[in-house]
Amino acid sequence: MPRSTNKEMILGIMVGTTGISLLLLWYHKVRKPRTAMDLPKFLSLGNSLDLMPLQDEMPNGQGTTAIFQGRQLQILEKLNELLTNMEELKEEIRVLKEAIPKLEEYIQGELGGKITVHKISPQHRARKRRLVTVQSSATSNSSEEAESEGGYITANTDTEEQSFPLPKAFNTHVEELNLDALIQTADNLRMNESSKMESFELLCDHKEKFRDEIEFIWRFARAYGDMYELSTNAQEKKHYANIGKTLGEKAITRAPMNGHCHLWYAVLCGYVSEFEGLQNKINYGYRFKEHLDKAIEFLPEEPFLYYLKGRYCYTVSKLSWIEKKMAATLFGKIPSATVQEALQNFLKVEELHPGFSKSNYMFLAKCYIDLEQTDTAVKFCNMAVLLPCVTKEDKDAQKEVKKINTSLKR
Repeated sequence: MPRSTNKEMILGIMVGTTGISLLLLWYHKVRKPRTAMDLPKFLSLGNSLDLMPLQDEMPNGQGTTAIFQGRQLQILEKLNELLTNMEELKEEIRVLKEAIPKLEEYIQGELGGKITVHKISPQHRARKRRLVTVQSSATSNSSEEAESEGGYITANTDTEEQSFPLPKAFNTHVEELNLDALIQTADNLRMNESSKMESFELLCDHKEKFRDEIEFIWRFARAYGDMYELSTNAQEKKHYANIGKTLGEKAITRAPMNGHCHLWYAVLCGYVSEFEGLQNKINYGYRFKEHLDKAIEFLPEEPFLYYLKGRYCYTVSKLSWIEKKMAATLFGKIPSATVQEALQNFLKVEELHPGFSKSNYMFLAKCYIDLEQTDTAVKFCNMAVLLPCVTKEDKDAQKEVKKINTSLKR
């Protein structure tokens, strides 16, 4: 299987330490003095809690422990409420930002009788052309009526349909391929980064014919994941991720023993989580891990799966105490993984496919740095540099390797 690109999005599932810390700091500053908690003291509880046995393991002080844990849960609930409010505020700001240009266009239309439409999708352009034709033929229409129609076009530009561009041009004449030929052609096209969109379009052209074939469905879900990676627009990314996840759900429902179905469903859950709030991010994190493990069970020789699991383990190993407690409060269980587990998965990738990717070497170096084996870390950095930069993920890994080398030289 070709190497995956830009899998940073997948492992954004669990919330970063910095984000949680900033929210704590914000909460500490904006609350009134009489209700504000002592932030340094609160953060220090993380270290102390790790040294304390759980409530049911303590022979004495059960009452004190219960009170402490009760307050702890109250704090976590408040943090979750704050995070939810922040997500809602962020969405409101986004909507306002989108509305301001349209307000300007509307005012221009009202005052000057002239409207500049912003990012109209092909369907809206077609509708506008039809309206213009009607206006030119109906000479009895007043100028006020014409402006009203123009205002209608502008007002509905982004409310009826998202303005992301669809793939530029599907084949006007679809070559009839049987399923085996289609799969082989699509897989071959996908091996080249520049041909991934062409592979996607080919599958789109045949979706009606093969929509119930499992080998087609999971590849179609994978193609939507490719389009997510190729896109630079947030709305496009969300669109591709959601459709891909829906296809992935269909695939695992119809073929629960197919490892590829579980693999790409897990990946697309990771992509969808990028547009969700904290609680759903954590939920998708558990879902990602669950289906990744199932994929490994059915495809034990697939290196890409161990690379993804290594990324997951490494991310979880870096979670702070407060992040783990937040997950436990929301879902009743704490995600657990160590740097050593991450290392074993990255080494498994190298065992199955030597030189699998620049990113795998980069994470091997990071693991060995954490384990204080500097010489081995340098070796993998040097191996990473020798691999060519083909994908965006390769380029990002190359930059990170340079930073690691610089820090090691110091």
